[in-house]
Amino acid sequence: MLDSFFGSKARVKVLKLFLLNPEKKYYLRQLARDLGLQVNSVRRELKNLETFGLLMSASPNNTTILPVASNKKSTASKTKTVARNTSQDKKYYQVNKNFVLFPEIKSLILKAQILAGKDFVEDVRKVCTPRLLVLSGIFVGNLSIPTDILMVAKVAKNRLAEPIKKLEQELGREINYTIMDDAEFKYRQEIADVFLHTILENKKIVLVNDFDFLF
Repeated sequence: MLDSFFGSKARVKVLKLFLLNPEKKYYLRQLARDLGLQVNSVRRELKNLETFGLLMSASPNNTTILPVASNKKSTASKTKTVARNTSQDKKYYQVNKNFVLFPEIKSLILKAQILAGKDFVEDVRKVCTPRLLVLSGIFVGNLSIPTDILMVAKVAKNRLAEPIKKLEQELGREINYTIMDDAEFKYRQEIADVFLHTILENKKIVLVNDFDFLF
């Protein structure tokens, strides 16, 4: 869905990374490596998003880098241009949280991930019957949460390998997930487990809840 809306898978991958990690800075080759994309493809998307106003760029010492000028085509000029292009490749990019459409675009990314999470529920139900399935972490834009998916179900972890892989491909990133059976879940509740409390007391999306309590 997002690929169709934004025009390319590369753009969606870049957008997701920046919007879900608004405090972080990335450079060109790091992005290409981490996202599994061609350098030229990433360079094009960064340029477009910076022109659009959604991204900001700076050199490692936080001095803004000016666009490369197309001057005389002498050998010296070419050498200078190559050097400046190399420095441009080392620019750091960060999302511009003051961009007027930043909240709306981030919300769209998060909602698309929630839809992917709902599809994940249907895939999970083909291999087990979850009693509780909670989306957290990347699904709500809170990367400080220790897991992205909390599921209570009686199922071997290897049986979820295919649904998890499918979801990761849809999201374009690795996800953290936690599975526990009824007994472990109830025990963690009784001892006021910090891990469980952090997930359930913060922003979350409950897709399945067959227990007697509401969140």
